[in-house]
Formats: sequence, structure tokens, C-alpha cells
Amino acid sequence: MNKKLNTWEDFKKESLKDPIVRREYERLAPEYEIIKAIIEARTKMNFTQANIAKKIGTTQSAIARVESGTANPSLKFMHKLADATGTRLSIRFLPQ
Repeated sequence: MNKKLNTWEDFKKESLKDPIVRREYERLAPEYEIIKAIIEARTKMNFTQANIAKKIGTTQSAIARVESGTANPSLKFMHKLADATGTRLSIRFLPQ
């Protein structure tokens, strides 16, 4: 009998039981952490994508591509985002 999955968390928990799905989820985690951090920094400042784009000299669509994960921002772009949101960019390599 198929179990009904009512929430995203239920679906995620069930999906991550599959080792292939879990491995891919873990592989993509750093990218999603970056996206989440960008969105949180922007929204904490009450900036729209258009506001932050103007502040750093780019377009709203460029911000949207970064936040949707369809673009890989350069380190220079990330520094601009950090400056515009009053945050500091930090990159770490952690042991596995």
C-alpha cells in the first residue's frame, strides 16, 4: 500500500531513503546553501531582486538566475552581493 505524503518534509524524508537520491541531494547541498544565504541576506534588507540588482550594477534577471540556481555567480559577484547586503562573504572547506 502506498503511503500518502502530506508535506514536503514527508516527501523529502521518504525520498532520501533511496541511496541514489540521498547521494545527489548531498552533492547539491552546498549550492542550495549558497542560494538560501543569498535570498536570506537580500530579504533581511527588505530588497527586491530589482533593488539589489540596481545596487550592484546588474539586472533583476541576473539575480533571479542566481537565486533559482540556473547561474553560477563569480566570486566577484558574490562579494558585490555581500557588500550590498551588509554581510561578509565567507568560504570554508570542511573535512568530509
